[in-house]
Amino acid sequence: MKEIRIGLLGLGNIGTGTYKVLETNRSQIEEAAGCPVNIVKILEKDIDRERDITVPRESFVSDAEEIFSDPDIDIVIELLGGVEPAATMIERALCSGKHVVTANKAAVAANYHRLMDAAKAHGVTLRFEASVGGGIPVLTPLSSCLRANRLTRVLGIVNGTTNYILDKMTMEGLPYDEVLKDAQAKGFAEADPTADVEGIDAANKLSILMALMFDHYVHPKDIPTKGITEVTAKDIEAARKDGCLIKLIAYAEVMDDGQIKYEVRPMRIIDTHPLSGVHREYNAVFVEGNVVGNLMFYGPGAGPLPTGSAVMGDVLEIAKAMDR
Repeated sequence: MKEIRIGLLGLGNIGTGTYKVLETNRSQIEEAAGCPVNIVKILEKDIDRERDITVPRESFVSDAEEIFSDPDIDIVIELLGGVEPAATMIERALCSGKHVVTANKAAVAANYHRLMDAAKAHGVTLRFEASVGGGIPVLTPLSSCLRANRLTRVLGIVNGTTNYILDKMTMEGLPYDEVLKDAQAKGFAEADPTADVEGIDAANKLSILMALMFDHYVHPKDIPTKGITEVTAKDIEAARKDGCLIKLIAYAEVMDDGQIKYEVRPMRIIDTHPLSGVHREYNAVFVEGNVVGNLMFYGPGAGPLPTGSAVMGDVLEIAKAMDR
């Protein structure tokens, strides 16, 4: 097998983390792939930004078409974030015969069938393990080794920002505004936290989970969604008296009549449930299958290196399946 050549769209925090994962674990990754693996072209405007990696300047390109039209590039990694132009670029790469790996939950959730259809039509693979749960391996098991199950229910703590905020409010009795500032200072929350605290990010991830678990796609905008901004100390204390904690939960369940109920909102979780032990910025996805029973996937749900780990894991899965 010859070299796997990768084009990378975006060298921000996640792109840098992905590049670093490859450099740090190169020997292990290449042994698993059975050939050299190299990021050869990178679309990035800010080439002079200080990063803790060394990137050859000749790797940078200013036009994505230099990546899409390069016949020697096998895989495109999209890490631009946001719905557009990312979704269009993912589709363009697929239509150019490139396999695509992305961590972009917003682009995938808003364009699920469009992107999956493009991959199928052009005989290539679209993988997005890192889009839900960061470094937690959850999507691959749901779409592979758990397919022998009829999956019936999912409860997910899939946003680290909101879990951190609610956890600090619960454990330390701090008000929402104070904890949000703390989360922003620690890098657990964006300067504009709207997508996180209003549940939008969790709805994107729930859309993807439902598509894989139940073969039922719902656009994120059609998922009933409520964030955490209205959760008060009184709410938390009342839940505690009833032996519960409040968590922002992405929930979906197949009902007895076959209908699917789904929503994102702050929910009471009884303190004996496995999800009650998920603290700070960590994520967890709790799923139920009719033969396997209950499973929980737990770990770091974000961050450059955990997310980069999942991205490179997808690259390896594609590499192993390629006929070269």
